[in-house]
Order: sequence, then C-alpha cells, then structure tokens
Amino acid sequence: MEELISKIEKYKTEIAGSEASDAKGVEEFRIKWLGTKGIIKEVMGEMKNVPADKKKEFGQVLNEFKLFTESKYESLKEATGNGQLSSASAIDLSLPGDPMPLGSRHPITLMRNRIVSIFQRLGFAVAEGPEIEDDWHNFGALNLPPHHPARDMQDTFYIQQNPDWVLRTHTSSVQIREMDKGKLPIRMLMPGRVYRNETVSARSHCFFHQVEGLYIDENVSFADLKQTLYFFVKEMYGKDVKVRFRPSYFPFTEPSAEMDVTCFICGGTGCNICKKTGWVEILGCGMVHPNVLSNCNIDPNKYTGFAFGMGIERPAMLKYGVNDLRLFSENDVRFLRQFTSAI
Repeated sequence: MEELISKIEKYKTEIAGSEASDAKGVEEFRIKWLGTKGIIKEVMGEMKNVPADKKKEFGQVLNEFKLFTESKYESLKEATGNGQLSSASAIDLSLPGDPMPLGSRHPITLMRNRIVSIFQRLGFAVAEGPEIEDDWHNFGALNLPPHHPARDMQDTFYIQQNPDWVLRTHTSSVQIREMDKGKLPIRMLMPGRVYRNETVSARSHCFFHQVEGLYIDENVSFADLKQTLYFFVKEMYGKDVKVRFRPSYFPFTEPSAEMDVTCFICGGTGCNICKKTGWVEILGCGMVHPNVLSNCNIDPNKYTGFAFGMGIERPAMLKYGVNDLRLFSENDVRFLRQFTSAI
C-alpha cells in the first residue's frame, strides 16, 4: 500500500506542474488522467489488491487524489477559456446582443382573427367544439337523418373503430352544441378546422378551416341575415366590392343561399380561382330549418334564426392574392415570412 501511496504522490507532483495553452492541451490532460482508460481509473483498480483493513484508508487517499486532479482540470479549462467565463472582465458588455428573429402569424390565423373581429363588433361571441364528433351533432341534429342523400354532399372521414364517430365535416356541430344549452338568444361564431375526403388541388384540400355564425332570437328575418353579411363583406373587402346572392340548398337551412363577391385575383376577368366567371363564392347561408330548432328543443313557432358558414382559406386567398390553396399547409417559410404579425 505504501508503494501505491508513493506512486500517487508522484502523480500529484506531475499534475501540479501540468500546463495547457489551448483546448487541445486541456483535452489531452483529461484523457490522460480522467478518461475511461486514464491513470485515475488505473489507480482505482488497485483497490482490489489492498488488504481489507487498509481499504478505508486507501479509499480516502484515492478520493483526495481524484478531487485534486479534477480541480487541476477545471483550472486549466478556465485558464485557456475552455470553460465557463468566471469574471465580468471576460465579457464585453458593449457588444450588441444576438438578434432574435421574430416570427409571423400564419395567414389563416390572420384571416380568422380578422373575420372574428368584424362579427364581434356586431355582438357575436366565439364558441368552439371537438374536431372528432358523433353522428348526431355532425349530421342527425342538422336535419340529416341516416341514409339522407344530402350526406353524400360531404365526403366524410369515419373513425374505423366506431363509424358513429367522424372527423367533423363542418363547424355546424358546434351550433348544435350551443343550441342544446338552451340559453337564448344566441349570437355566436364557430371557427375551427374541418375535414373532408376531397382531392387535394389548388382549390380544395382534405382539411380546411371554417367560421360559422348563428343568430337565434324572436322575429329574426332573412333581411337581418343579408344586412349582417353586407356589413361583413364591406368591412373585409372594401365598399366597392360587388355582392350577389344565389338560391341554394342546405338541409339545415330554408331558404338557403350562396354569397359571391367579385374575384380580386383577376379583377373579374376570369382565372382558375373563379373558374373564369369573375365571381368567387365565399359563404353559404340561410334561415335555420325548423326541424333543426326542434331537434335542439327550441320552439320554431316562437324563435327563428339565421346561420352562415365560410371557409377561411378562400377569403385569405382573395385578401393576399394567393392562387394555390396548398401553399397554406406546406409550411414553406419563404411563403410564411411574407405575412405580418397582425392584420
């Protein structure tokens, strides 16, 4: 044991005189003394040859030797600038800080916030609901009983384990959840992501975003619906935009209509977005069907209401002059960096 202790003392003398001029020298010191095949490891391996009554004493010597070596290693790192800076003099506080690049909001988020802010000025609040929905809220309560042909209008993603559950095809399911609460009158917006099994192209995608609106009270008329939507379009696209309503069909509204505005991509001359017509459909709307009110325990003889729904992507395409809907979901930073943090 005395021979080992003498050997350790020689090692300590060698360590005390060790120097390093750069990071490479510091690393060489670490490998030689503290590495997995270093001298410290080798010396500790001698513990098995020490008599049992001397192991405690020798263990203390080994521990002190290891701490001494580690202390020397830290001092070498500090001396060569390879460790953490320990004094304020090593930091130049006059240097400018590293630039922190600011991100930007996604154009869909910008458009959603813009739409919501316009309708909030008319007293609409915001409601949200689940994206995985049961058949009743997504179809049945909306006047779409089983085997109704109008269900074919929406190519639905069904949950394989339970076909009674679907990825919601519209945020109209949130309208049903709000009406089920029985708190009247209702003046709500329902923004969210929806899913339909459609071919991905410049004009459509298998998922997209919607904002739907619902207003239920006594004596609500189609004229109230038109004035609400006129206000929205003028605020969104400017006072010079042209608007037209076309009769349409939706199972949950009667009468129903679709609303078009002049195409801002081509200025009305015709392009792939407006299908060469000069008009772009931006939303569907109508008076809430009495059956829908009855399904939600609302008396259709006392209350009436209107509903409307629009995709967010299409108004965003018009607003920003984007000619391919797929750009919104490709996460190309060159595209996303074009948009500011507010709208």
